[in-house]
Amino acid sequence: MFGFFKDKFNNLKETVSNTAKALVGNVVNSVENEEEFSEFVLDDMEDMLISADLGVGYASELVDKLKNQTKIKPSDVKLYLKEEFLKVLKDAGNNNINYKENELNIYFITGVNGAGKTTLIGKLAFKFKQQGKKVLIAAGDTFRAAAEEQLDIWSKRAQADIVRHDKADPASVVYEAIEKAKSENYDVILVDTAGRLQNKFNLMEELKKIKSVIDKKAPEALRECILVLDANTGQNGLQQAKVFTEAVNITSVALTKLDGSAKGAIVLAVAKELKLPVKLVGVGEKMEDLKEFNSEEFIEALFE
Repeated sequence: MFGFFKDKFNNLKETVSNTAKALVGNVVNSVENEEEFSEFVLDDMEDMLISADLGVGYASELVDKLKNQTKIKPSDVKLYLKEEFLKVLKDAGNNNINYKENELNIYFITGVNGAGKTTLIGKLAFKFKQQGKKVLIAAGDTFRAAAEEQLDIWSKRAQADIVRHDKADPASVVYEAIEKAKSENYDVILVDTAGRLQNKFNLMEELKKIKSVIDKKAPEALRECILVLDANTGQNGLQQAKVFTEAVNITSVALTKLDGSAKGAIVLAVAKELKLPVKLVGVGEKMEDLKEFNSEEFIEALFE
């Protein structure tokens, strides 16, 4: 475990307040004063959970557990949801970013264009640099000039090095980055990738090709395949996650733009459907606005 995120969320409650209202407040307020779980009350509850972006399957499962049972009363619904949500996050795996000291650590970062991938890479580079690590960014989204420029700016801000060749084959950029990292003793490579979902087949092939370069050149160094999801995409995020998981073995999720979003329940939907833990959360524009995700703290903030 690499503990570079020990700066606590000072404003986690504020960050998830919109999600808390949609996912917990509305549901609890509508249910807890009822005498019993009638069909009408349960249908209402299910609709609210779905509209809060929990996902149809998961919402139905939560409500079905309340049918034909007598132990849990409507007045217990807050505690019931809290326990169920925490269990789902725990079952998805731990929230710690994998890192090995005194070895090369490669992070393969994917996600659709616009999800906040470039910004996340810049902030992650900054985090590692703060820990005194030698960081190299591989600019693998080579056909989008704006992406390369933006990544270049972020690398300078983070004081990380970059391997960049506009219009080159992305796999060759990653190959060069691994060669450089090995010969110059880097601790970390952050691999940026394209996110053009319009042509799914080409994108998948490109990602697989990059992954195969890592598998050949430094298989033992790959620590995480991180999927970057915009918290505001809600259920679309699940579809994105499925596409990227088909191409490369996604190990964890980084959630961006959580501040102000009412769709933060996507954290739970991803954990439930895909058994993927959220490990990083972006909550603002500043370099420091990348936090470690902690299941207990997230749930506490939702239910405060």
